[in-house]
Amino acid sequence: MVDRVSSYQDGAPERTVEKELRAGFAESGVEVSDGEVKQLAEAIEAEHGSVSASDVLSA
Repeated sequence: MVDRVSSYQDGAPERTVEKELRAGFAESGVEVSDGEVKQLAEAIEAEHGSVSASDVLSA
């Protein structure tokens, strides 16, 4: 799911990545804290693309 959002969010308006992550997690039934969603969104936006969720969340 993180890869899917990462792949098409390059250049997306601010907050789109976070919104899409939340929607994807909800759709898949995966529970992720607000802080984790924000961490992932920030990493995707900073890297302008693909990130490893496990690397981001374990840092």
